[in-house]
Amino acid sequence: MNDTPSAGSEVVEQVSTLVEDVFGRLKPLLAGAEGLLAASTDATAEDLPRLRPQVFDVLGGLVVGAGFISAPNALADQEFGFEWWTETGDAEPAQLVISLDPGSENFLDYTRQSWFTVPRDTGRRHINGPYVDYLCTDEYTLTFTVPVQRDGEFAGVVGADIYVREVERLLQLKLRALGGRAALVNAQGRVIVSNNARQATGSLVRDVDVPAWWSAGAEPVTTETGTHLRRCGDSPIALVRSER
Repeated sequence: MNDTPSAGSEVVEQVSTLVEDVFGRLKPLLAGAEGLLAASTDATAEDLPRLRPQVFDVLGGLVVGAGFISAPNALADQEFGFEWWTETGDAEPAQLVISLDPGSENFLDYTRQSWFTVPRDTGRRHINGPYVDYLCTDEYTLTFTVPVQRDGEFAGVVGADIYVREVERLLQLKLRALGGRAALVNAQGRVIVSNNARQATGSLVRDVDVPAWWSAGAEPVTTETGTHLRRCGDSPIALVRSER
């Protein structure tokens, strides 16, 4: 295994670039959502289709889903609002339709999902996952979300989905070239992709306390057991490498 301080730099830089690209593609949609809500305090669910051109522009490449999800009562005519579209490979994206009726047995209370609650509570962008997206694709997914503001108050999120398998496709060869065991993990230490079968997507890294390292500032470090941890740019993703 390459144990030089620069080992893994290419992976770290590629992940950082990937993350910034996805968030960058959300900027026009964010501006559109905030503009729509700012234009009128009486914005309704019927106004949400005006965001579709910006949503469709986000889709493509790694991004397989995108849209706007409103905060409760941000719309004048209903408590919840959901404008989400998925890439199908056909000429037109497909709209994801969910039950927004709290009285329905199929109601999805998205206000309990961390892709919604973290931006709401922190005011910052967020990456949720890896998780199996049972709502849309049954695939391991990463969801990128950014808080939407109206008059300085939280009004919802705009977001984008990418498949973990596509991240793996892009990075697998570089991870293998590092030798030993190498994995990209989220801030909870859950594996996104790795170079070995013992660290499967969704499993937890247990030989190092990733959450504690993250809480301490996430500075590059090599532990006493020889495990290297390095954050990927400004993203909540880290590269964890060890000889074992």
